[in-house]
Amino acid sequence: MTTTATANGIDVRALAETIDAIKEDPNLASFTFRARSRWQEGTYNTGEIRAFTHAGSQDESRAAAFTLHGDEPPVLLGANRGPNAVELLLQSLAFCYAVGYVANAAARGIEVTGMEYDIEGDFDVRPFLGLDGPRPGFTAIRARARVSSPNATPEQLQELCRYVQETSPVRDSLVNPVPVETTLEVVREAT
Repeated sequence: MTTTATANGIDVRALAETIDAIKEDPNLASFTFRARSRWQEGTYNTGEIRAFTHAGSQDESRAAAFTLHGDEPPVLLGANRGPNAVELLLQSLAFCYAVGYVANAAARGIEVTGMEYDIEGDFDVRPFLGLDGPRPGFTAIRARARVSSPNATPEQLQELCRYVQETSPVRDSLVNPVPVETTLEVVREAT
């Protein structure tokens, strides 16, 4: 790992210290992240992301919640007040890849001067609408990356891209089964 203090906007020393701390105490690697959605009207929802749990303790370091807006395009009965859920899933993969790439590049002493991800996925809404069709999720996802680096070979950049795919939490969650438990609380309105 490089000894440069900061690379690609990443504090490399803090990254190394984090890795060492997790090696000493694997419980520090444990996180529970949360998201909340509240239906507004039609296909429009607002979302909130704020606190998370780290190593068994609530982290309240965010001064305010992040607010997200989700909707559908008019062709899917929405009003375009935000991206739809599957678009947010694609964006999550793009964010995850980018974070993994620049952080791992920094750890390897690779300077990144530019990075972009274009991610697209094929989707058929028939199952969502109760009609026969393919599975209700994406049937294929394609990611294309562009990276600029003044000090790395194309081979180093390709190898780093493979490594980032192998270690991406979002990609792993997409390509491997993840148990999802859903419960429902019925709230009766007073009459």
